[in-house]
Amino acid sequence: MPHYFFHTQIGDDLITDPTGFDLRDPDEAWERARATIRAALQTPRDQARLMTACLIVVDAAGDVVLEFPFSEAVTLPSPDDPTRH
Repeated sequence: MPHYFFHTQIGDDLITDPTGFDLRDPDEAWERARATIRAALQTPRDQARLMTACLIVVDAAGDVVLEFPFSEAVTLPSPDDPTRH
């Protein structure tokens, strides 16, 4: 099973993932990246700064599998949503 690491880039700072995850394929890595970003954004602290961040997923060889900007993990309400202000 492939091993993936999820590093977070915020401006010039890189927070590395020292352990990573065994996942079946890049699609599962994408799903894990989106869930990780959404969980991070649920805490109100530093949300504005995190919206400029990017999760960089690399494989065991260090090759970039995907780059997932935090801003792309946000789901906006539909125009028909009655709670939209």
